[in-house]
Amino acid sequence: MRYVSNIARSEGDPKVLRPGTSSLGASDRLARALGWFSIGLGVLELVAPRRVTRALGMEGSEGLVRAYGVREIGSGLLSLSPDKRVGLWSRVAGDGLDIATLLAALHPRNPKRGNVELALAAVLGVTLLDLLGAQGTTARHGRKRGGDRLQYRDRSGFPQGVERARGAARDFVVPPDMRAAPAIA
Repeated sequence: MRYVSNIARSEGDPKVLRPGTSSLGASDRLARALGWFSIGLGVLELVAPRRVTRALGMEGSEGLVRAYGVREIGSGLLSLSPDKRVGLWSRVAGDGLDIATLLAALHPRNPKRGNVELALAAVLGVTLLDLLGAQGTTARHGRKRGGDRLQYRDRSGFPQGVERARGAARDFVVPPDMRAAPAIA
């Protein structure tokens, strides 16, 4: 890593002797992993929806799977963005849609019911991770509401008070080289 950092270094910039610790917390790393997972799953749903529907016994729902793929890619990109909370909460909402869709496919006439049960278990597990990631990033990066914010209503901007500042400009002596030229009438 330090060699890569030093390649792009301009003359006069300090050399990177060793990389420092990452400022990413556990929730940030989880958000990154879930973002890439979401993009990968979305690409799969977008590129091979027929395979997904055939494996789940949901033939004829290819358009829905493609739409879910677009949703997954969008959520993944948001999860990788600076405001990853939006992406993670959108993943949680998408998990709700996925669960509802899989529950509808769990009917007794579905010959691939076992695959649907496995997919449902996987989605429930990922939903738990999404919830943990969303709550963790919200706690870590969310704005605090309520009494934690500092209030500056009682401050005037004058460290010695407004009365002391009144008329202070009159006492200021303007250096001769900064004086304006006399006005020509």
